[in-house]
Amino acid sequence: MIDSHTHLDACAPPDEELVAAAVGAGVTKMLTVGTDGASCRRALAAAEAFPQVYAAIGRHPNSAHGFDAADLAELRALAEHPRCVAIGETGLDFYRDRAPHADQDRAFEAQIALAAEEDKPLVIHTREADDATLDMLAARASGVRVIMHCFSMPARLDEVLDHGWFVSFAGNVTYPKNEELADAAARVPAERLLVETDAPYLTPQAVRKERNQPAFVQYTARFVAERRGVAVDELERDVERTAARVFGW
Repeated sequence: MIDSHTHLDACAPPDEELVAAAVGAGVTKMLTVGTDGASCRRALAAAEAFPQVYAAIGRHPNSAHGFDAADLAELRALAEHPRCVAIGETGLDFYRDRAPHADQDRAFEAQIALAAEEDKPLVIHTREADDATLDMLAARASGVRVIMHCFSMPARLDEVLDHGWFVSFAGNVTYPKNEELADAAARVPAERLLVETDAPYLTPQAVRKERNQPAFVQYTARFVAERRGVAVDELERDVERTAARVFGW
């Protein structure tokens, strides 16, 4: 099993404990994701320290305030690291509005271009900004391998699939109130499907009282397998193949 999106530096236990627990749960690879310069460097450090860990380098929309050429230069330099396998997470977040929309747009466009330049997949965050996010990707991301992280727009699934993008489900797919999201997880073609934790956030329902960690991706995988009517080991093989194709690890 793989965890296609986590934030090791935001989880409470040390990385050594998190990775050991994940390996004990059958997780062979995980992508730890940067959201600003400091967390990107921590992600790369973790990827250097553990063979199971790879890094994504990006500027989260909530951290896009004042994004400029120097910020892009920093990301470009970090993205050259051999353990960096993706750009992001990037996108648009109109829920908290922590950064002006113009800054978010500028950071998003720059990272789409960087992903194309580096030939690396692009990890997308979107919240309360579905139309704007999809419009930007449709206009700018032709030829880029796009991953819709923590997929949250089941009504737009067909549109996402028509573009050839990848769909990653986090622990919130297991929540009883998210029936439409669970139905979407059953419909995504195996070659486009990923699972993730987004740890330390969005703990799966089965262990919801605990703080999330990469080891808990197993619960999301079991839930998705059940909704798809397949054995867990079959789902794991499919997801591992998809992740290997997307990330090149």
